[in-house]
Amino acid sequence: MNARRSRWATRPLPWLTAVAVVFLALQLALVAPGSGLAWDETVYVSQVGGNAPPAFFSAPRARGISYLVAPAAALTGSTTLLRIYLAVLSALALVVVLRIWRTVLPVPVLACAGALFAGLWPTLFYGPAAMPNLWCAFGALAATGWVVRAARGPAGWVEPAGAGAAVAMVALMRPADGFWLAMPLALVMLLPGRRRPGMCAAIAAGLVAGCAPWTAEAYAHYGGLSARLHRAGEIQGGLGWNIAVDDHLRALAGRTLCRPCDIPWESPATAVWWALLPVVPVAGILAARRANRGFAVLPAAATGASMAVPYLFLVEYAAPRFLLPAYALLAVAAAEGVVHLFTRLWHARRPAGVVALALVLASHLTVQLSVLSHVIRTSRATTADFAAVAGALNRQGVRPPCVVSGDQAVPIAYYAGCSSRQTGGHDASTSPEALRDAAREVPTVVLVSGGAEPPGFVAGRRFIRLPHTRGGGEFRGYLLSGPGRPAADVRAGPDHPAADVRAYPGLRAADVHAGPGLP
Repeated sequence: MNARRSRWATRPLPWLTAVAVVFLALQLALVAPGSGLAWDETVYVSQVGGNAPPAFFSAPRARGISYLVAPAAALTGSTTLLRIYLAVLSALALVVVLRIWRTVLPVPVLACAGALFAGLWPTLFYGPAAMPNLWCAFGALAATGWVVRAARGPAGWVEPAGAGAAVAMVALMRPADGFWLAMPLALVMLLPGRRRPGMCAAIAAGLVAGCAPWTAEAYAHYGGLSARLHRAGEIQGGLGWNIAVDDHLRALAGRTLCRPCDIPWESPATAVWWALLPVVPVAGILAARRANRGFAVLPAAATGASMAVPYLFLVEYAAPRFLLPAYALLAVAAAEGVVHLFTRLWHARRPAGVVALALVLASHLTVQLSVLSHVIRTSRATTADFAAVAGALNRQGVRPPCVVSGDQAVPIAYYAGCSSRQTGGHDASTSPEALRDAAREVPTVVLVSGGAEPPGFVAGRRFIRLPHTRGGGEFRGYLLSGPGRPAADVRAGPDHPAADVRAYPGLRAADVHAGPGLP
């Protein structure tokens, strides 16, 4: 009996499966129910299915996550089913990528690393999300694991193939992340005594293969690679020396995007674990060196630091999801430190120390779940607002096929089943003239929120009032001409009191309001 128990305790699969099951259960219980697709998710999902035509795909975006969600999005427009699909996939991925490390790290360290990473609120929130960052984290963890296995001693074809495939996946999701991952891994394979030219070639080949679709699209639609890189930099606010560490600290309180991050730091307690983030991995590296496992933990920590560099020092805004690859790799080193401390306390028979460590970890998890709860509420309220505005548009005659432009047009168009077309900004893809031409064929509306002035090409037109939203205030929809009617017929005036009603079936005269300064 003891022998069987000992063998079970040293097998990674049962322990990693237990961690993954808890990870999956928390996603399905807390995150997935009642959630809608956020702005970026509607862009990625609309490329391969969903409920609306493909949204404009801006220069920084890559199509990896669209490929990942394609099997579910092509079969169903249900957000709930998409969430379940991604939650199950992310739980399976957690087991697979940690199991790669089974020959170089003990089971307790692997299980602890999985628990530390899976217990972070960004990991839980983005587990069932159609966003690329968590998948970059899984790819980074897998690629580093294959490199560490190769660095340990003689390697066959499996390690280079695995590392190359993992780097390719990361680059397919986010080309820049692929570069910051490949660079330190290739350097590890060039260190004296650990030179593996074949592994370096596999890493480089994976990076090139993963970036190939993005590069091909650059030449097809942007006038070349340098032009797309320049445009991507513009959209991201310009890449240069920008210390965003304080922005990320503020974002840890539950801001999924902090741009610009000029908000007060209202919840410092949510960032306490960041103070330990450099300390615990360093302690883990020292403990691993004493256990002759430094060759495994040090590359993980170094690669994690490399993947954090652009987001902490080169991008002028913050989003917690950006650092998920760094957290995944640093969790390996942190787990070494936690397991080492627990083992010392246990063997020294210091129950007070064991209890104190357990309380610290429990407090950390409590904070993460508390922030997660706040993020979920905020996200649900935002997507409910999008759906409410879209529903009002549908009820008032703006139904597929249709076009939506203006404030928050991308997500609202997705929920309404319309195409989104913008005349300016990051997603500029059309012109006012083209919008007016489109309006002769399909219902077309320009959205304005709050007290903002409408764009010049719709000024003076009648508008419909739309639901009040939490973030944007009350929306107004400025209607261009409907199918078969010339644009001039929509203009407000005594000769056309009901033009909007005739052009948009389902629109009531009582819902139409005169434009600014008009009767």
